[in-house]
Amino acid sequence: MRLELFVSLKDALASAIARLTDATVPSPRMNAELLLMFTLECDRAYLYAHPERELSEDEQRGYDQALAERTRGVPAQYITGHQEFWGMDFIVTPAVLIPRPETEHVIETVLQLERAGRSAHPARTLRIVDVGTGSGCIALALAKELPQAEIHATDISSTALDIARANTARHQLEARVQFHATDMLHGFDTGTFDFVVSNPPYVGESEEEQVQLEVRKFEPRQAVFAGPTGLEFMERMIPQAWDALKPGGSLVMEISGTIAAGARRLLAGWDDLRTTNDLQGIPRVLSARRRPVS
Repeated sequence: MRLELFVSLKDALASAIARLTDATVPSPRMNAELLLMFTLECDRAYLYAHPERELSEDEQRGYDQALAERTRGVPAQYITGHQEFWGMDFIVTPAVLIPRPETEHVIETVLQLERAGRSAHPARTLRIVDVGTGSGCIALALAKELPQAEIHATDISSTALDIARANTARHQLEARVQFHATDMLHGFDTGTFDFVVSNPPYVGESEEEQVQLEVRKFEPRQAVFAGPTGLEFMERMIPQAWDALKPGGSLVMEISGTIAAGARRLLAGWDDLRTTNDLQGIPRVLSARRRPVS
């Protein structure tokens, strides 16, 4: 594509919106703005305060490259390298799942349960583990909200742990979060944690065609698909969570409506099963408590 000189922000944005619309990219205006802000290293207010500001040739080239990636399906977050979660900015790469607003319900559920538990045991020091931490978004959000808690995070992917550690350093939480390269909860002593938290892979391979193309094509498969039914990861994790939790401790995990009933069946024998719906009314979080010792 031959670059035209002296294109204004207004014209560049209008052209990008049309290009993304033609490529059936969702939310074309939002994507066009986000990628232009990324290219110019500015905020949205700047775009609309300076509509006649002209892009340099290098800026046009960079914007065109970003748009080309987006039109072939690459998520905007992987192009910019960033995603907001719980009011915090996270580095993301194709090695980790992109943090999503629905996962904030996991944080909300943990905080609700923690408040209820604190009223009964005000002096306790919480120990929390995030299983399959990916970018570290859940672990770091909980570290931010619960400054006295001891936070652990596990992942089987060393590359994902590198991203999580980078995010921990950016938010200056290195002293608060300990990372473990392990499969789920292997290596932890019995009765260690007050909370086991996870956003596990929960999509069944039979549902693959219903998953957004950009998720199927670009996000790490092992973080999305659990196996044929979508319950395979949970089938392994739930018994490990029982062992790792203190009696009376809680498991909190993200789910989908498709596997909600199956996940509840896997928690037979647990107490206080609760399902939290997201803003669309879809089951999104399942929590349960390890039965206390009689």
